[in-house]
Amino acid sequence: MGRTRLLERKQAEKRGRRGETLAALLLRCKGYRILGRRVRTRAGEIDLVARSPSGVVCFVEVKTRPQDGVAAEAVGLRQRARIVRASECYLAGRQASVRFDVITVVPGRLPRHLRDAWRADTL
Repeated sequence: MGRTRLLERKQAEKRGRRGETLAALLLRCKGYRILGRRVRTRAGEIDLVARSPSGVVCFVEVKTRPQDGVAAEAVGLRQRARIVRASECYLAGRQASVRFDVITVVPGRLPRHLRDAWRADTL
């Protein structure tokens, strides 16, 4: 990997971590309890796992992009399916109400929380 490419990758990683921190802060302000950050399962990684004030376990994908529309569209069908599989591994047979959310982070704006962005049964 070239030096420029490595530097770009490190900067993207830093932006992603910053976005995840902002997203976690937003959820906390809304009364959510953060259960995990960058949760790794055998099916993949989940950016944030949180419990909503009503008790629903939320699996949150955080997207940091220069524009809001680009960020919201950045969670494709394959990634959604991977997140659903990872959520199943995380729950490991436990019964819980679940929801899949997306939080978009755009420079100069507050993070945007897209609740119930997709459902596992629609993939």
